[in-house]
This record gives sequence, structure tokens and C-alpha cells, in this order.
Amino acid sequence: MKDLFYYIRIIQRVAGGKLYLNMSMTLLISLLDGIGMYLIVPLLGMIGLLQMDSGSLPFLAPLTGLIHSWSLQLSLPLVLAVYVLILGGQALLQRSQTLLNARIIQSFIRTLRTETYEGLLRAKWEFYLRKRRSDFNHVMSNELGRVNYGTTLFLQMVTSLIFTVLQIALALWLSPALTVMVLVSGGLLALFARRFVRRSKRIGEETTELSKHYFAGISDHFGGIKDIKSNRLEASHIHWFRKLTDQMEHNFLEFGRVNSMSQVIYRLSSVVLIAAFMYVAIAVLHTPSEQLITVVLIFTRLWPRFIGIQSNMEQLSSNLPAFHDMRKLQQEYEAEQELISPEAAGASKLALVDGISCTDVSYRYNPKEPQYALRDINVHIPANRMTAIVGKSGAGKSTLVDLLMGLIHPEEGEVRADGVSLQRERQLLALRGSIGYVAQDPFLFNESIRYNLQLVDPNAQDDDLWQALEFSASAEFVRKLPQGLDTVIGDRGVRLSGGERQRLVLARAILKRPSILVLDEATSALDSENELLIQQALERLKGSMTMIVIAHRLSTIRNADHVIVMEQGEVIQQGGYLQLSQESKGSFSKLLSYQSGAQMQV
Repeated sequence: MKDLFYYIRIIQRVAGGKLYLNMSMTLLISLLDGIGMYLIVPLLGMIGLLQMDSGSLPFLAPLTGLIHSWSLQLSLPLVLAVYVLILGGQALLQRSQTLLNARIIQSFIRTLRTETYEGLLRAKWEFYLRKRRSDFNHVMSNELGRVNYGTTLFLQMVTSLIFTVLQIALALWLSPALTVMVLVSGGLLALFARRFVRRSKRIGEETTELSKHYFAGISDHFGGIKDIKSNRLEASHIHWFRKLTDQMEHNFLEFGRVNSMSQVIYRLSSVVLIAAFMYVAIAVLHTPSEQLITVVLIFTRLWPRFIGIQSNMEQLSSNLPAFHDMRKLQQEYEAEQELISPEAAGASKLALVDGISCTDVSYRYNPKEPQYALRDINVHIPANRMTAIVGKSGAGKSTLVDLLMGLIHPEEGEVRADGVSLQRERQLLALRGSIGYVAQDPFLFNESIRYNLQLVDPNAQDDDLWQALEFSASAEFVRKLPQGLDTVIGDRGVRLSGGERQRLVLARAILKRPSILVLDEATSALDSENELLIQQALERLKGSMTMIVIAHRLSTIRNADHVIVMEQGEVIQQGGYLQLSQESKGSFSKLLSYQSGAQMQV
């Protein structure tokens, strides 16, 4: 329950005085509802439709005296008009309270959605290395909806409890003995019903786990739809999906069985209780008829509230795991936040003058494991030069680039840009703002080319876009598209070829006007023609910015000013392309010979 109360405190922070106004309106609505129901019997008695003793109801005598002092002539139309006025006013007030409640809930969920999204985006890169992307989708959509629903249920329960307390107070005023009898019976029933609440919570935990599997599976399957169709794996995936949806159906029906059983027990007990209630009132307590009618009216309105509260408790319990899941994610990303001070947030771009250096750097993805991803790295990336990082798969190339970009921080040693440590926030943000990054798997939105380019510069004009496209050798194919810059390119750019996507991402990186351009195996999946186009684009950029290129294809880096060779997380060679290629016993020359031999076989 502590996770629930954490989010209730957020509602208090978001809603402020509106929350207390909402509760006050609830109190007034409950009072009007009780007064309207309480007055109808004595008013009917006062106009002679019911035989009543003026002392049988607590306030009948004062009410009669007040009416006589005002010289009012009561009639059936007047009595019913008063009744309609009270309950009509209560209905109008109920509408206003419902709208206010909706505004409070929507403000809360908007705040929660925004804070969660911002918190996730501000988390360190290492946080994403340890988490499944589908878990974020699951929390931001499914669990967020359950938290919203659970919070609404809690506020409804508070409203019901306020109403119930007021009605019980009225009933105690009228007939303490009958009211105590009903309350004792209701309390015993509530103790018995605790098992349904506990069972609902267990079902809610199962719902969370099944939902996680569902989101993860859907994300993976549609992410790999080409492999599924190419290898005719549809049947196995359909089998998986049917099995999971069967489990989800069983889970939903199980909650329905628990909830319906508790409702049946409450309804059957209400029938037995009312019968016993009437017997004791008439045969034992000899309760006056007008008092009995009023108390029965109250409890016929009150008992459905008991049933509703029980149902809300079960549904709230089934949603408590969502509160826990969401709070757990929040605590995880809060612990992994990149600390950004107001001063550092305004850091300008870094115009790299000297370069980026790593001094005695070591790094492990998991400090509890002995295996190092990088060990004793000492390298210098000169400014306005092209530096290539090469090595076999798993050598640590991408990890080193992540360090150079400040995405991860060394466990030992230090990374500096122009002599200033990246541990300083201002320098880190200035460096990040100066980087144009092109990944091996180009990331594009299912939007127009214009939209995808303007992500890095929303104010870029068409001339700026075409200039960047020319630089990346993309302008020709973009002009041939049906709508040119306004052509929608499909999910992750699926309507373009691999080379076209790669050159488009390069154009986006150039549009940012970076001082540092990072290409992480950006040509590994390209054919020779597209690789040549990328090479020519890089040649045009040489000398104007610092370029860091990870390449499996060594032909891409022939014109590199500096080459770093890595193996098993260590730097084993550094130097110029020609220098390293001439060292016959060196790893770089071996890599060249392997690739030359493979090309000759092809």
C-alpha cells in the first residue's frame, strides 16, 4: 500500500486545494442525499399521509414548530417540491464534483506520464543497457493505465466511505440498536471477505507478469517480422501468442470469478440481514413504523455502498502490483539520473581544439563481474582529424566510442575533452551537443524526410536540408521520390534501401553542424557503391571536423589520419594507416590480409 500512498501524495501536490474542494463537495453531496432521504417520511407524516408521533423522530418536533412559526401550509405538492429541490441541487452539485474529480485525475495522470517520460530520457546510457525496451512501453502504456484506474478507484472509495460514515451517523441517531446490529454484521462479513482481497492482489501480480511477457513478445516478434516470414516461423509464433492469450483470458476470468463470488455473498447476506433486521425491529425492539421506514431507507441506500466498497477493494488490490511496478521503475531511473545543474544545462557546443583523450581507462558493464569490457586504455583522438577504430567483433570498439561520447563513464582512469574532464557536467553536455552520431542501424521515424532531418534543427530551411543531403550524397534519390522532402519513409525508413537510410542519417548528423562526427560501423551493411558514396562524403568533411569511425571494412578508412586497433578490450596498436599496414606481424596487417583474401574469394 505504500506505493499507492506515494501516488496519492503526488495527487495532493498536483491538485492542491482542488483535492480538498473535491472532498468538501463530496461531504456536502452526502449530507444533501441523507437530508433528502431523511425528510421525506416526516414531511409526509406532517401532511397526514402517515400516522406519526411527534417524538418518534429526533428533530420532528423542532421542525413542526419551525413550520408553524412561519405560518406555512404544507401540502403534498409543496412537500414533493422541497424533496425535488434538495435532491435536484444534490444532482447538480454531483455533476460539478464529477467534472472536478475528472480534472484532478487527468492532471495527475498527465503529470505522472510526463515525469516518467522525462525521467527515462534523462537516465544514463548504462541504465538502458540493463533494461528491456519493452518494459518501458509496458509501464508507459499498460501499467500507467492501471495506476490511473487504481487511483480513480481509491478516490471513489474515499467518496463512498464519507457517504457511508454520514449515513451511519444518521442511522445511529435514529436507532442505535438497529444500527449497531447491522454494523456488527457488516464488520464480520468484511473480515470474511478479506480472502477475496488477497486473492485479487495475487491475480493482479499475475496480470502484471503476463502483460510484461505480452509486450516483450509483441515488440520482439514485430521487430523481427522479416526473419519470421523468411524462415516460415509464423506457426510457432502464433502458437506462442495463442498460449499467452489463453493465460491472459484465464487470468481475467479468474478475477471475474473472485469478484462475482464476493458480490453474491454480499447480496445474499443483505437479504438475510434485512429479514433479521425487520424481525428484531418489529418483534423485539417495537420500533415505530415511521422510524423503521426511515432506517430501512437509509440502509437500502447504504448496503449497496458496502458492496461497492468491497468490489473497489478487490479491483484496487488487483491493480496494486502496477503501482509497485511503476514505482520500482521510477526508483531505478532516479538512481541512474545524469545530474544536470541549471548552469550546465545552458552549456554551448564544444568547438574541439586539441582533442579527446583517455588516460588509464578501464570499464566494466557490471562492476560485480570480473570481465572488463575495456582495460588500461590510453588513446588520443586529435581534433579535426579522422580517427579509425578497428578490430574483431567484441573487441570493445563501440564501448570505447561510448566513453569518448560521454555516454558511459570509466570505472578507473579519466576521459578528457580539450583537457577538461567529462566528469564535469558542463563539459559533458557541451561535448554531447557537438556530436553528430551515425549508427550501424540507422534510426528513422515513420514520418517525412523533412521531419526526420529537422529533428536536430527544427528551424532548418529547405536550403539547409538540401545542402546536408548534397553533402551526404542523398539529394539525387530524394529528388526522385514522389513528394521529395515530404515523402513519408515508413517504419524505421523501411521504404528506403539500406544505403539510402544510412546516407539520410548522415545528412541529419551533418545538419546538426557538429564539430565531432561519429560513425559506428555505418558502412558495414552497405554495398560497394553506397560505401563509396559515404567515403566521398567523409572526404569532403575531412579537416572541417573531428571524425571517429568504427569500421569492419578497412577499405572505408584508407584515408584515416590515425588508426586504433583493439582486441579483447585493449588497444594493441596505434598509428597511421600506411604505417600499421606495413607492420607484417601486427594485428592490423593481418586484418587487412583476411579481408583481401575474402574479397579475392568473392
